[in-house]
Amino acid sequence: MPDDVDPGERRRLEDLRQALHHHNYRYYVLDDPEISDAEYDRFMNELIALERRHPRLVTPDSPSQRVGAPPLDKFESVPHAVPMLSLDNGFEEEDIFEFDRRVRRLLQVDESVLYTAEPKMDGVAVELVYEEGVLKTASTRGDGVTGERITANVRTIRSVPFLLNRSSANRIPSLLEVRGEVFIGLRGFQRLNEERRKRELPPFANPRNAAAGSLRQLDSRITAERPLEIFFYGIGRMRDPAPQTHGELLHMLRSLGLRTNPLARSQITIFETVDYYRALADRRLDLEYDIDGVVVKVDDIDAQQRLGATSRSPRWAIAYKFSAVQETTRLLGIEVQVGRTGALTPVAKLEPVSIGGVTVRRATLHNEDEIRRKDIRIGDRVLVQRAGDVIPEVVKVIDSARNGMERAFDFPERCPACGSRAVRMQGEAVSRCMNSRCEAQLKERIRHFGSKAAFDIDGLGEKLVDQLVEKGLVKTYADLFRLDAETLSRLDRMGEKSAENLIAALEAGKRVLLSRFIYALGIRHVGEHVASILADRFGKLDKWIAAPEDELAAVDGVGPVIAASIRAFFGRHENREVVEQLKDAGVKIHHEKKETDLGGLAGKVFVLTGALSGMTRDDAKRRIEAAGGKVTGSVSGKTDYLVVGGEPGSKLERAQQLGVEILNEEAFEALFKT
Repeated sequence: MPDDVDPGERRRLEDLRQALHHHNYRYYVLDDPEISDAEYDRFMNELIALERRHPRLVTPDSPSQRVGAPPLDKFESVPHAVPMLSLDNGFEEEDIFEFDRRVRRLLQVDESVLYTAEPKMDGVAVELVYEEGVLKTASTRGDGVTGERITANVRTIRSVPFLLNRSSANRIPSLLEVRGEVFIGLRGFQRLNEERRKRELPPFANPRNAAAGSLRQLDSRITAERPLEIFFYGIGRMRDPAPQTHGELLHMLRSLGLRTNPLARSQITIFETVDYYRALADRRLDLEYDIDGVVVKVDDIDAQQRLGATSRSPRWAIAYKFSAVQETTRLLGIEVQVGRTGALTPVAKLEPVSIGGVTVRRATLHNEDEIRRKDIRIGDRVLVQRAGDVIPEVVKVIDSARNGMERAFDFPERCPACGSRAVRMQGEAVSRCMNSRCEAQLKERIRHFGSKAAFDIDGLGEKLVDQLVEKGLVKTYADLFRLDAETLSRLDRMGEKSAENLIAALEAGKRVLLSRFIYALGIRHVGEHVASILADRFGKLDKWIAAPEDELAAVDGVGPVIAASIRAFFGRHENREVVEQLKDAGVKIHHEKKETDLGGLAGKVFVLTGALSGMTRDDAKRRIEAAGGKVTGSVSGKTDYLVVGGEPGSKLERAQQLGVEILNEEAFEALFKT
């Protein structure tokens, strides 16, 4: 080490690294954090500051090194020492009982065989190699024999340890090839797609596609921005003696700091396995991630080795698959919607069909290229899928159902709202209407301006916006604040009281946070998160508007694309005029101050379950975090409060078992009044 480093700083740097590794293990593996997120962030910021002062002391296993590496030209091929085989599938109970009979016949035993059952994650299989407890390489499954090296990308996943837990009761193996499933949880997926839509990027079709695409980014800095998670489920090679059962193996992996699925059950009979499958099928839609079945494995590892494998799959395991959340229906037509930035998006109009208990009438077709790639025609019989809260999508056409009456869809060359020519920029999948006076764009911009995350104007609904624009009452954002109750009351379905309420909401909306104002302007690529970053960095509207492109690009979390978009926006006179018009209309902009420890909730851990009637979950989470609390996804011994809405899931039962304090919405509100 260099001689110019103060020994105290060197010790502090090592202490911080060890502490952060420890707290990652507590948070991601044990789901039992010992410190708050804010304290964790303080440790990380201190570590980063020390490493910036002493860059020669930065090590590959430092917790700070999750931001991604420079882009690769291509992925290298990596052979798997032990092939990563696929699993045979079973779809009926009889398939599973037949699997059990086959296992007992091959093992030549009459007594019951015990199994481990785990949720079958709908993700991407990977293999990580640890040498002397240090992560050395990571690869995709590939064809099972050879994968692709994705080490830099896997290192960005926060639940992947760089170092195995040396405080474990288990000795760290000199070599451990561990297998896991990378996935994106449903909340993370929803946030990811919301951000992509705000930036006018095509949304991902489903969490699995998003995870797969994220892992195969040549630029791992992009991967670092994606909410990837992992559960480990098995091993390839291990130099030290392996545990005797698969259940013990999962326990060993967990103790080494490798996150395993807490829903796994071991030492169960085949009948208990079927019961486990039924119970998991009942609660699958309550889970925070997608699963498509249950993996059933012979628990005894010696028995696994005796059973062996075929060239394609192990004889000691089977995937017991759920019925897919998919249905077929008729595509009745395709309409093209115009977004606030002029993006033309095709939407399928479907013959109504029930999928997972929800009636689906419309589904996304993403863009023109997707329609062509899937050869989607009006009148086609199509397969539609829905998972959790994901927007329904057309998966594929049922070619065999065609009768010759289907019609190809010609994507419009002109905007369906105003008739202006649509333009598709080089490198983009989206065609856009470039007419800034397009009525459809104006309606979408006004809706965006008054949305919950922007000016939050209660009562400014879709139908009302249509009327305001169509009657010429609102041509700019500022026109909203010039409306009067008498004019509004003459509109359809308004009435005097509704008009007065809207005027009151508009008056209240005149005082707005800087971050919300930035987001409300509808600048391409500037979503809620980026708007918050910009507000924190510049503090004042005029200072942000005047910032040169290089200064904007240098802000962490912004970068050159967003910076160029902001400067292009304010490069147009009419957009600068919009800001002045809003000021003239009485809009007052202020910067939010971070509030902590309101109501004595500092350090308190909350979990939310069920449908909240008085607020959204995001609203509840913001209130808790502003008061110094923390929201986690699962109930544990560290949970202080479970907030319960309508139709709560299994978290309620878990909280009752652990004696966690349970709050209805009224009691939750009361916390903020004390």
